[in-house]
Amino acid sequence: MRDVASFLKGHPPFDEFDAATVARLAQRARHERFPAGTTIFEQGAEPPGALRMVYEGAVELVDRGRVVDLLGEGELFGHPSMVATMPTGLEARAHEDSACLALPAEDVLPLLALPAGLRYLARSLLGRPRAGTVPAAEVGGFDLAHQPVTSLIREQPIICEPDVSLRRAAAGMARTGASSVLVRLERGRFGIVTDRDLRSRVVAKGVSVDAPVSQVMSAPAVTIDAAGNGADVLMTMLDHGIRHLPVVTARAEVLGVVSDLDLLAAEARTPFALRRAIAAAENTDHLRDAARRVEPAIVALHEAGLAPAQISGLISVVADALVRRAIELVEARSGASTAEFAWLALGSHARREAVPSSDVDSGLVWADATDGGAAEALAREALETLAATGVRSDSHGLTATGSLVANAAGDWQRNIRTWLDEPTENNAVMALSIVLDHRTVHGPADAFGALAPLRAVGLRPHVLRLLLRLAVSLRPPTGFLRDFVIEHSGEHRGTLDIKKGGVLPVVAIARYAGHAAGAEATATPERLRAAADAGVLSATEARTLEEAHAIFAALRMDHQVTQLRAGIQADDHVDPKSLGPLARHHLRDAFRAVASVQRNLDRELHWSA
Repeated sequence: MRDVASFLKGHPPFDEFDAATVARLAQRARHERFPAGTTIFEQGAEPPGALRMVYEGAVELVDRGRVVDLLGEGELFGHPSMVATMPTGLEARAHEDSACLALPAEDVLPLLALPAGLRYLARSLLGRPRAGTVPAAEVGGFDLAHQPVTSLIREQPIICEPDVSLRRAAAGMARTGASSVLVRLERGRFGIVTDRDLRSRVVAKGVSVDAPVSQVMSAPAVTIDAAGNGADVLMTMLDHGIRHLPVVTARAEVLGVVSDLDLLAAEARTPFALRRAIAAAENTDHLRDAARRVEPAIVALHEAGLAPAQISGLISVVADALVRRAIELVEARSGASTAEFAWLALGSHARREAVPSSDVDSGLVWADATDGGAAEALAREALETLAATGVRSDSHGLTATGSLVANAAGDWQRNIRTWLDEPTENNAVMALSIVLDHRTVHGPADAFGALAPLRAVGLRPHVLRLLLRLAVSLRPPTGFLRDFVIEHSGEHRGTLDIKKGGVLPVVAIARYAGHAAGAEATATPERLRAAADAGVLSATEARTLEEAHAIFAALRMDHQVTQLRAGIQADDHVDPKSLGPLARHHLRDAFRAVASVQRNLDRELHWSA
């Protein structure tokens, strides 16, 4: 067997540590063997207590069944979760018969905190594949690594000549609130003096404030190209041990200075920070302050290049957090509630497909008929609290106080069975289509069994036919003259409703097809894939609808984020003339593709009649 210490010393980050340190680590290493196909740890598992290095063979990193990376000898895995003390983001699985070295966390973590370890950690975290569509409760993030460097700039540059006095430079910093000043040098280069330099190199060493800045500056200053991103900023700061980084164009024009505090400020806009602020809100005012950060966070996530589906998931995660905290605040104000209840998310939030314009549809289930009064009173006050924070509830009664979706568990069951037995009566199909997209936000996950009868939908052919009929009746706005059908009058004249004409038809088809396949998923893409696997839709139809759904989601998010930036309330009314030729082409093709699938389904509907 190879010498473990030599093996460790031959691979980063251990190649940068002294031999004695590596030898001690080698003595503590534990050998593990995994036959091919063995799961080393599962996705979403507890943080591992050891960092693992591939010693022989190869290890796959797997995201929900899809292999995203293959690690060879000398490569580490498990450290992102171990360092962050978060559930594992990916599954680790032996690609072939393999051996690993398990290095105890208590031995490795102190080494990763050293400069060499930090450099390796930053590089590996930035380079390692990330999970794709993240489960609802784990949607984490705003990826700082992919933000354009220009979006991180908060400090406008102060530029002076080398002979300017420290006194004058410091006065300029104080006046503008800057933490550094740049010194212009020859050949497009710069020196830099930071607030820390003024303390450590001027005050601490008794240098006269009338001395020129050139006497204490660091030169030449390390800079970053304006085309870089957050990953480049982080790596440059780590590699050079600096805290200020001027952003410079190819023509040596300084756009600003990014500091380590700017990175922290960017982190403060992440969903993690937002969720922490919501959880810590002590009253409605605090909750309102946290809610006001949602839209800027959405804009930042969009600018960072996060996929629309992930942004939608994050919007719903934050909405869930707001709902839960509103309920907690109400319960704290009124004393412990004696009512047992479950709060349901409905509609786009239940599917994790919300956008900035989405209302928060909700339902309520209380365990016992005697709990109704207390549960409804609490729900009413919670909705009022949410409204005070700017969270919009459905204007058509799909709320936790509405008669359709607020009932005792027993009444829910009876109503659903009636809708299933007599789906043509009293708009039962519409009611079913509403409650089929549900998710429990507060209370027991099964909502006291209230919605259990919905599992029978896939076994009721007459109900499925009506869901299909509803799906094919929602027509995309395709015209005969190779253009869009737009609104010709009213407030939205000249626009098309991308939700009504694009999103909802696909959602409705996926709802029908997913339940016909017996799938329990609520997300539209997952329903479409399940339908293809079960043969309810062809693989081509499912893929076509999923691609169309992605196009609608991307254009819808682009449109609404543009409105948020302009201070306009987000809506779904897109002016086709505002789109570029390529976007118009893709949108037109997506509408026509959905209409084509609908025609196929419509024929099946009539053949089976």
